Amino acid sequence: MSSPAQSSGGTPPRTTAASVSATASGSAGASSADEPWPVRVVSTKIKQWIDRLGGVWVEGQITQLSRRPGTRTSFLTLRDPSADVSLQVTCSPRLLSESPVELVEGTRVVVWGKPTFYVGRGTFSLQVTEIRPVGIGELLARIERLKALLQAEGLFDPRLKRPLPFLPNRIGLITGRASAAERDVVSVSERRWPEVKFEIRNTAVQGAGAVAQIVEALRELDADPEIDVIIIARGGGSVEDLLPFSDEALCRAIASATTPVVSAIGHEPDSPVCDHVADVRAATPTDAAKRVVPDVVAERQLVRELRDRCVSALRTWVVREERLLEQLRTRPVLATPMVMVDQHREDIALHRERARRELSRALDVAGSEISHVRARLAALGPAATLARGYAVVQEVPADGPARVITSVAQATAGTEVRVRVTDGVFRATSRGSE
Repeated sequence: MSSPAQSSGGTPPRTTAASVSATASGSAGASSADEPWPVRVVSTKIKQWIDRLGGVWVEGQITQLSRRPGTRTSFLTLRDPSADVSLQVTCSPRLLSESPVELVEGTRVVVWGKPTFYVGRGTFSLQVTEIRPVGIGELLARIERLKALLQAEGLFDPRLKRPLPFLPNRIGLITGRASAAERDVVSVSERRWPEVKFEIRNTAVQGAGAVAQIVEALRELDADPEIDVIIIARGGGSVEDLLPFSDEALCRAIASATTPVVSAIGHEPDSPVCDHVADVRAATPTDAAKRVVPDVVAERQLVRELRDRCVSALRTWVVREERLLEQLRTRPVLATPMVMVDQHREDIALHRERARRELSRALDVAGSEISHVRARLAALGPAATLARGYAVVQEVPADGPARVITSVAQATAGTEVRVRVTDGVFRATSRGSE
């Protein structure tokens, strides 16, 4: 939507209360409690200020349309689809009758008009001189541009999608009052899990004010800590009917919610922008109920199957362990455990006898070797030599130890000697060598 300055081709001059007051007829200065302005003066000042705004292009949705035959003015109410804001519009009946598309309540239009203040009634309206219906092609192009914008910001990223709870404690449902979508979600959910609980918010799901109501309901449910998942559902419809679900404000509210959101808008071919932002997209309201609420019959069947598989696995394990125990019990070492002790006892006795024999043999060999060594020592020792008639002669000096005489030079005449023979020792004196 263009601003008044942009529409008029320039920046409007700054207007203050003092300047308007100076230009207003019948006013000499600022008002006061002693000198108040009459209503006509105030209305005139407001009209003068609004008349300086110039023309502006405005886009909105027609919510009320009044055509009075025989009058020169038709009255419309133009509403912002994304907010609870409306604007009164006046135009010539000719603009409505000559429109290439029939203008009815709910039609999206772009109008060119000039803000006008009616002094007599003290009302404000937009006096329109041109009305352009917004076609389907333009709406689809805007939706595609919004998709590209939100995707570039990362709102479609699968990594941001939150998983659904297995069994939600309470489900928030946003849908039209007494709608088929509400009946489908509730009935299918209760059929799948009778104990399921809902927190339902009935809002407008098309037309003016739908976005604001849905966003408000979404924020209320998201703030409730007992709500585990939120479903936004409505039945099928035309592109114009589903426009609220491609609104940027609603898409950003879904993206900012902390509770998982399921989008179940229209039927399978329908794909509003909120389907891409939501954590889970359901093809239909019935599909949303199936995705959010588990089937109690299927879950019980799964529990029975798992229980049977556990029992079967446990029985198989017990049978296998019993067979293993039976095999262990039939082994000789467990059937007659003393057999192994007796066998070891026999082995010990055998090794003991073998050790005894080996020790006796080793002792006999050692005794024989000692006898041989003793005989050799006896044969080679000095006693045997003396027994054969030899003697050991030692000099007996006056001081010092005795020395064996091995040369006649050592036994000079008069040398005292000590002679050892086989049966004893005697002393003698040398008479010299021969």
